[in-house]
Amino acid sequence: MWVLYISCAWVAGIFLGSKFSLPLFLLPLGFLPFLFIPVLSGKRKNLIVMGLCLFALLGGILYFPSSLPQFDQHDLCFCNDGGIVEVQGMVAEAPDVRSDHCRLKLSASLVSMGGEDRDVSGTVLIRVPRYPGYRYGDVLKVVGELETPPQFEDFDYRGYLATQGIYSVMYYPRVDIAGSGRGDSALQWLYSLREKLSLSLARALPEPQGALAEGVLLGIKGNIPYDVQQAFSRTGTAHLLAISGLHLGIVIAMFLGFGVLVFGRRHGVYVWLALAGIWFYVLLTGMHPPVIRGAIMGSLFLLAELLGRQRSAVTALAFAAAVMVGFQPQILWSVSFQLSFLAMVGLIFFYPYLRKWGRGGVASVFGNEGTVVSAGNMVVDAFAVSLAAVLAVYPLVAFNFKVISLVGLPATFLALPALPPIIVTSAVVAFSGLFAPVVARITGCLDCFFLSYLLGMVRGFDALPFSSFSVSIDSTWPVWGYYIAMVIAVAAISRRRQLLETYSRLMRGTKK
Repeated sequence: MWVLYISCAWVAGIFLGSKFSLPLFLLPLGFLPFLFIPVLSGKRKNLIVMGLCLFALLGGILYFPSSLPQFDQHDLCFCNDGGIVEVQGMVAEAPDVRSDHCRLKLSASLVSMGGEDRDVSGTVLIRVPRYPGYRYGDVLKVVGELETPPQFEDFDYRGYLATQGIYSVMYYPRVDIAGSGRGDSALQWLYSLREKLSLSLARALPEPQGALAEGVLLGIKGNIPYDVQQAFSRTGTAHLLAISGLHLGIVIAMFLGFGVLVFGRRHGVYVWLALAGIWFYVLLTGMHPPVIRGAIMGSLFLLAELLGRQRSAVTALAFAAAVMVGFQPQILWSVSFQLSFLAMVGLIFFYPYLRKWGRGGVASVFGNEGTVVSAGNMVVDAFAVSLAAVLAVYPLVAFNFKVISLVGLPATFLALPALPPIIVTSAVVAFSGLFAPVVARITGCLDCFFLSYLLGMVRGFDALPFSSFSVSIDSTWPVWGYYIAMVIAVAAISRRRQLLETYSRLMRGTKK
């Protein structure tokens, strides 16, 4: 448990360091608990942990200011808001294609400003027309206005980009391709495969089912019609499309349920299958940092499942979060990091109870054995994972996205069963389309059925009156209140026997 306490102290120190600064000479205060060891030798272990926690807390406070970027004339953002410039660099990731435009992350190497060339470093987010297309590894020369990212009233866009190391934006510049194929060869192959799989889905499936399959399987949402995206958002089912902690939790449930059904729980094969499946899925979605962070946290949950130690999962999750925050303190304010972390917290604390109660319900209706019981348990496990993740992130979603869905849980419950077959059949369609287009079209008929079901469920719930409403939560106190209540509820459930015994003793004492 000492790792858990130290990890929490370090993250708390990073947070406090964003609020105020401390002089370096206060760091030796961490030695204070150690001074009491000769006097309180019986509390030696506790005093050592207290000292390490105090060091971690003070270290985090002192570390945060030094982690903030320091810009000079060799940084690209030093040229922001200075008029027209020419920037040369390489497309650092697969282009983010949207319905009416494309976003490129350009890793800059040279900037020309006022007739002077300067070697620079930094990343600029560029918005360009959707056509012509660009690829990872293309070397571009772009001419336009280099700007500081704007701030919006309801969204910290500048802070959001800062968590990705982006401090400059450029809108619709003139673009010339100066070269191609300059990126990492492994990433080039991966992005090329992802592009081919996307094309296979587009050829084999009608719209909007094809675009929906690209979003669910590959995380490519640019082709999904705006009205469909809004329907998912309003019904609280957007997590079925977002490749984040919530989505990965559902994928984990799919592999766990399938593994238990086929291999049982012996030797932990079902866990290793889920681990392999989730990392293969990360490869398919392009290995974006938020997805990798979510996969790391999901893997820790699976390892805890393998060991049968939920406390180990809490400690490992806290340690992983501390390490991530240590490497990049700004992700502590990243919504995707918060959602992934809380989704995994929900899996650790809520999922075991929800699964136990759900399986108890299945057993009471159908008995303890049989195909129907196995299928029912698989559905229960999938729904328990989804519900655990939704319960954990519900207030955070409402706070950040300003919307509360009144149909989120029933819509998720009815739409969720379509997700595993969509992932499986979409993968078959995508890969078979590379070698056997006829097979892809045949399989696409089954895939289209499940996609149409998912789309019909979401649109049906969206059509209901008062399915969702906008909220304006300016204070974080309601969010903290929700999580404090959830902590109390979990603690009460886990210690219900002790509470009942205490209550019984109090009642007996009152009667006397």
